[in-house]
Amino acid sequence: MALVGRLPPTADVVIVGGGVIGCATAYFARHAGLRTLVIEKRAALATLTTPVATGGFRLQFDNPEEIELVRESVAFFEQLARRHDIGLTHQGYLFVSRTPDGQRQLQTMGRRMMGWGVDVELMDGEEAQRRFAYLAPNVNAGRFGRQDGWLDSRRLALALAAESGADFALEVAATGFLRQGDRVTGVQTAAGKVSAPWTVVATGPLSGPLLATVGLDPGLTTVRRHKLIVPNLPLVPQDAPMTIEVETGAHWRPGLRGAFGLWTAPAPAEPPAEDVPTSADFAFGLLNPESDHALARVTPFWREAWASPRLQWWLQAGQYTYTPDRRPLLGPSSVDGLAINTGYSGHGIMGSIGGSRRAVDAILGRLSPDANPFRPDRPMVPRAFDVL
Repeated sequence: MALVGRLPPTADVVIVGGGVIGCATAYFARHAGLRTLVIEKRAALATLTTPVATGGFRLQFDNPEEIELVRESVAFFEQLARRHDIGLTHQGYLFVSRTPDGQRQLQTMGRRMMGWGVDVELMDGEEAQRRFAYLAPNVNAGRFGRQDGWLDSRRLALALAAESGADFALEVAATGFLRQGDRVTGVQTAAGKVSAPWTVVATGPLSGPLLATVGLDPGLTTVRRHKLIVPNLPLVPQDAPMTIEVETGAHWRPGLRGAFGLWTAPAPAEPPAEDVPTSADFAFGLLNPESDHALARVTPFWREAWASPRLQWWLQAGQYTYTPDRRPLLGPSSVDGLAINTGYSGHGIMGSIGGSRRAVDAILGRLSPDANPFRPDRPMVPRAFDVL
């Protein structure tokens, strides 16, 4: 990795965006032998949505194509963790239910995953409560994947940047694209222009407006998502897995000697933003035991936490970038010279490695459009989604 103070006049590929996806793209582009430049409008890498992510990864997915993305990512994380401290832990994901409908959903998806080669365990409520003693008596089923876990998302991005060997230019915003006829031939910035055979848009929630400047509309929507941070709470078992209630989607995992709390219920789309405001209502919705999606519904120690004078918390907020089918856009766009690596729909950390490797392979012609289920011009087929 080299920080450059002056933009080079040319590169083989210019990557717009220095978050975890941009850094992963740079890693694979440079390791493929391409002269690679990453431009990032902020003063440091991985400071927009990357650090707001909870860092989770799971093979418990609702489609086999994304399972393969994550499987590749997890194998890479394990190798990278031998060289860098990225906070990698395999404590698993535990999905639990309280109702007959939730139990059916949990078990049906679990059997489907088994058919796709995912190692998951299905448990009745009694076994789930025996193995995970913090669960409530009303839990009637569980699904556990021991290979799942989490890491520190910003440390991951910085490790990828360090190992990429690419050039990085900070505080350089893309203001437009260079064009030659209908082809994109590079990037225009306030600091100058860079010509390149390929430009990759990897700007997360800001991707839509940038793509619109060349007439592309891949149907991206941005939705605000919060992360509740509850530090130093001894009630939280620090060896617990990510714990998710199927009926509500509310979930938590250990962190900072306390926990991170999340909820990904349907929310209205909002304009893309760099500074995303937080709302205390999100915290109350998870922490107040009377809420219809309270964490205490399946983990009773949260009721005790709510009453504790030691409870303290704060919020972060960022935006998920959703595609119509909730799967990422990877590879060349319909505009020659312009590729896309965005739209992970909340799964960017876990899909970052497998997705970015495929995006670069598609650029180089190593991955044909017919073999790329994530190509940007694919038909957007409606499908059923899992709870997360």
